[in-house]
Amino acid sequence: MIRRLAIEGYRSIRDLVVDLEPLTVVTGANGSGKSSLYRALRLLADCGEGRIIASLAAVGGLDAVRWAGPERGILGGQVAQGTVRAKAVSLRLGVATDELGYAIDLGLPVAQQSAFDLDPEIKQEHVFAGLDPRPAGVLVERTRGLVRMRGDGGWRTLGSGMHPWASVLDELAGHEEAAELSGARRMLRGWRFHDALRTDRTAPARQPQIATRSVRLDDDGANLAAVLRTTIEAGWGYEVSRAIDEAFPGSRLLLPAVDGRMSVALEQPGMLRPLTVSELSDGTLQYLLLVAAMLSAEKPSLVVLNEPERSLHADLVEPLAGLVRRAAEDTQVVVVTHQQRLADALGGARVELDKQGGETLVAGREGPLDQPSWHWPKR
Repeated sequence: MIRRLAIEGYRSIRDLVVDLEPLTVVTGANGSGKSSLYRALRLLADCGEGRIIASLAAVGGLDAVRWAGPERGILGGQVAQGTVRAKAVSLRLGVATDELGYAIDLGLPVAQQSAFDLDPEIKQEHVFAGLDPRPAGVLVERTRGLVRMRGDGGWRTLGSGMHPWASVLDELAGHEEAAELSGARRMLRGWRFHDALRTDRTAPARQPQIATRSVRLDDDGANLAAVLRTTIEAGWGYEVSRAIDEAFPGSRLLLPAVDGRMSVALEQPGMLRPLTVSELSDGTLQYLLLVAAMLSAEKPSLVVLNEPERSLHADLVEPLAGLVRRAAEDTQVVVVTHQQRLADALGGARVELDKQGGETLVAGREGPLDQPSWHWPKR
């Protein structure tokens, strides 16, 4: 389970550390920084896939997403006005379980002639033991091009000359003596995100799909019918039926397959025929997509939902909350929402964000000493 998340220098987040529970609900007013926290988690997942540099370049590079406020942020409830920046520009992201953590430090490239000026550089990476990357707990350390590993006899070199765009999680995760790198990569690759499930008239989920086993939902929901059928055949049929009945009492999910293609239909009380997927409302389809996401046959280590209440009728909030709570018994879940009713129905741990002087903070914290311990390694 992910226990701690640390973000520094990203969008409206100057310096933020939060603890996560099996079910964590992130709330706050519009513009408070919920989306920044969500995107930071996605960037960490990109580290596991080896695409963080490309992801940052796609949105305009480090200059487009880095913290633009004063270095000292909020002091004593007052905005600390900066003049000349004293520290090097950096975007730092970190995450930790009880056993293993990963932290990355990205910065601006050293001045050079290159057509890839939107690509930031990886300045540092650390894999560490425990919840805080203190020097004593660091297991693998990458500083610019040099990678070292701590062993019984002290530090020894794993690699040198690393390219500034290449992560140790990609280049050295298969190293026979650095199992910690493989563990960190598996941790990040085990996350799933759902924020782009389409329900419009031309949504992929409304089209017939190839009938092939699918253990996880596509980002756009294109394999909805196949995921639901795979889940049912994997022994989770009762859970799917329960989620459908709680939202649409007396209804029955149908997954007709014709000529190797599968679609979704819903049989409802009082209707003379089932409603095909093209006839379902946006809210009904959104709920079915969330059922597939939370009950898929492959159980991820972490699922992050960004505003799952979109398009849902108020009557579906309670069934959705029940679905998420039950899923959180097997899979860690983070829900980002601005709807108070859903947050209250979900329960779980609450992280309420607030913005002061342009900076995202956790509401109720007295100051920086009031947040969980996290010590970024020095460059």
